Amino acid sequence: MAAWRAVSPGPIAGTPLRWGLEAIPEPAPGELLVKVLACGVCRTDLHVTEGDLPAHRRGVIPGHEVVGEVVAVGDSVTGAFAPGDRIGIAWLRYTCGRCRACRRGSENLCRQSRYTGWDADGGYAEFATVPADYALRLPDGYLDTELAPLLCAGIIGYRALARAEVPDGGVLGIYGFGGSAHLTAQVALARGVRVHVMTRGSQARALAEKLGAASVQGVRDTPPEPLDSVILFAPAGELVPLAMEALADGGTLAIAGIHLTDIPQLDYQKHLFRERQVRSVTANTRVDSAAFLRFAADHRLTVDIHPYPLDRADRALRDLSDGTFSGAAVLEP
Repeated sequence: MAAWRAVSPGPIAGTPLRWGLEAIPEPAPGELLVKVLACGVCRTDLHVTEGDLPAHRRGVIPGHEVVGEVVAVGDSVTGAFAPGDRIGIAWLRYTCGRCRACRRGSENLCRQSRYTGWDADGGYAEFATVPADYALRLPDGYLDTELAPLLCAGIIGYRALARAEVPDGGVLGIYGFGGSAHLTAQVALARGVRVHVMTRGSQARALAEKLGAASVQGVRDTPPEPLDSVILFAPAGELVPLAMEALADGGTLAIAGIHLTDIPQLDYQKHLFRERQVRSVTANTRVDSAAFLRFAADHRLTVDIHPYPLDRADRALRDLSDGTFSGAAVLEP
């Protein structure tokens, strides 16, 4: 099969990825082998490729928004999936099931957790494997390329929205408007939330307006009203003070990314007093995944996709880094 491997993590403008041919993997006991039909290009892939996230597996195949067709089933897999099924492979790949976090339903905080495209080979390839217990059933009514971004951008945005605790009929601010944010905004709007978007780039602003944002402005501009909640999608720590200043009393900022540049010093009175709070978002649980995909089945989301052939994954990551497109890039073998 053809695949990309992150062999020399570094700036995407260089050559951190290597394209080549290799054997199709064999599914281990409990795993499924899938033929990749589409794979989303997530900013986390960029962080893995550039080395912002420390390597967990040398030369890993990136990609964790995988839509695939089951072609083989490993030993000890029960009857949940069979060859021919269309399934999703997402970021979360393994949790221990025994630790304190797992027992209380917070498997996203399991210290033994492993991830697709970081700890194990992902979907920047023609075939991939997934533990059957972590494979996702997908909603009908979407193209393969539309489903791919739902599997991380959608899921993590859904969890970020929960962490932000926006009240019913409240006001949400979104900083950065890419693959995850444009899906999260639609979930919030469907719940009657008023959404203000702060982002760079004319394409992103046009998409936010098209989807129904109450206002759209520059990433450093002040929103037109105090915000009950904010989600920061841009991996820019210098935006944290600005977002905190935009919060109403008792408001919550949720930071959705796995990587964030350094946060400037906060002023307690200006940024945190009056019960403002800041919260991180760490991966997701399988419960989050199932809940979001049920939402996507019941509410047809507009998924802004930009297809690239698999052999142009390096170009897709460069374009993501440069902010060339709105929405989400998707690789097609």
